[in-house]
Amino acid sequence: MKPKIAISVGDLNGVGIEIALKSHETISKICTPVYCINHTMLAQAAKLLDVTLPEDLELHEVEGEFAIEPGVVSKESGLYSYNSFMDAIALCETKKADAVVTMPIHKEAWKLADLHFVGHTDLLRKHFNKEAIMMLGCPEMFVALFTEHIPLKEVASSIKYKKLKQFFLDLHNSIEKEKIAVLGLNPHAGDNGVLGNEELIITKAIKSANKKIGFEQFSGPVVPDIAFTPSFRKNFNYYVAMYHDQGLAPLKALHFDESVNISLNLPIIRTSVDHGTAFDIAYKNKANTLSYLNGIKSALSFINN
Repeated sequence: MKPKIAISVGDLNGVGIEIALKSHETISKICTPVYCINHTMLAQAAKLLDVTLPEDLELHEVEGEFAIEPGVVSKESGLYSYNSFMDAIALCETKKADAVVTMPIHKEAWKLADLHFVGHTDLLRKHFNKEAIMMLGCPEMFVALFTEHIPLKEVASSIKYKKLKQFFLDLHNSIEKEKIAVLGLNPHAGDNGVLGNEELIITKAIKSANKKIGFEQFSGPVVPDIAFTPSFRKNFNYYVAMYHDQGLAPLKALHFDESVNISLNLPIIRTSVDHGTAFDIAYKNKANTLSYLNGIKSALSFINN
């Protein structure tokens, strides 16, 4: 029996459903995808894409219907993407699927639908009451984010010793053996307090976490502007970034097409594409499938482990 993977179809006004259908034949060789979308919405999407639906599609019927408008932000598409995701989670919780792989949602569409979450990871965190960790990347480089979708002005005040230490320990539980470089917050990693003192907190949390783990898994704080240079990456391919763009700007510059998004420290397996809804190319048959294919393979690696 091949593993079953629930596919949350994301915002149907974007590229997610195109990517899923393009990739179906390929991924069906290694897993059984269960698409969280109803027949009416799938037929509408297929007509817009001018494609014939494969006969072996397995669907989980998601409640709701609306008119797909390629490239448009709407509360209807936002609500449907939310329902698709929640149904995919439920399939895992009831052991009807082994993992969830998500297509991109649009945060503004969720807001229009009066959904008070800033994204998939935020919803997972609140649904399971667990401190989900967002990690993105590919085998060449993974970046775990200490803070995610918060304003930059709030990052420094979010760096608290106990919270950061627990983050390191939770990350260790998911990645037990790999060496992990921890980025400093400030330029030059603070220059010993000249450019900021957040690195004192980071250092304390690293030392305490390593002591509890029993070996020097976490290193740093590392000067951020040298952390992703070729010479440094010879020794590390796992990183902790203090804020979103600090880690994801270099990751996407180096590995945009192949990167995936992985949610760690949860009772279910969830991976995702590492890109947005790409409204500008929605239903134009231009979407790249590599991130999705890697997301499927990543989910399978967690299942097999």
